[in-house]
Amino acid sequence: MIKVGNDYVVQANDKCILKVGSRRRAAQLISEATDLLNALATVESPRIVPEAPSLAREAPELP
Repeated sequence: MIKVGNDYVVQANDKCILKVGSRRRAAQLISEATDLLNALATVESPRIVPEAPSLAREAPELP
């Protein structure tokens, strides 16, 4: 985050992402974005999640 005039510019790598008038708001947005990215990283891939059990009733096996 850098100050440009009266505004604060949020940067990622060398790109300007967001321009905000308040330093506190810029810090809050950075924190929220970080939390969302961390939550996204912890979500399991759908290919790994086991299939949900069938809710259909199955006939019992007879000997």
